[in-house]
Amino acid sequence: QVQPVESGGGLVQAGGSLRLSCRASGRTFSSDNMGWFRQAPGKEREFVAAITWNGAHTAYADILKGRFTISRNKAENTVYLQMNSLKPEDTAVYYCATADWGWNPKTHEQDYYFWGQGTQVTVSS
Repeated sequence: QVQPVESGGGLVQAGGSLRLSCRASGRTFSSDNMGWFRQAPGKEREFVAAITWNGAHTAYADILKGRFTISRNKAENTVYLQMNSLKPEDTAVYYCATADWGWNPKTHEQDYYFWGQGTQVTVSS
């Protein structure tokens, strides 16, 4: 079973940046579409960003466009989420997940079948 493993979370001040990483444990991600989701305390998990298997297309939650960037490095078998201009409302557990390959990024949680354990991001005001 493939287990995505997230890293890079932590505590940062408002306005700061973090880069999250997601690596595969068990096999390569090269033919998978990938996505990032987040869950804040007391809230449902929500879509953050997604990328196609070949890295050609990306999608973002409207409220995050311009601040977050998803990318992938096939040689490193890693997907990244660069988060800039962080706000306290970005505080959440961030999850990486895998989906079947497709020509369009997948933005719905039900399309994803392998999930990581999550990494905590805390943004202080």
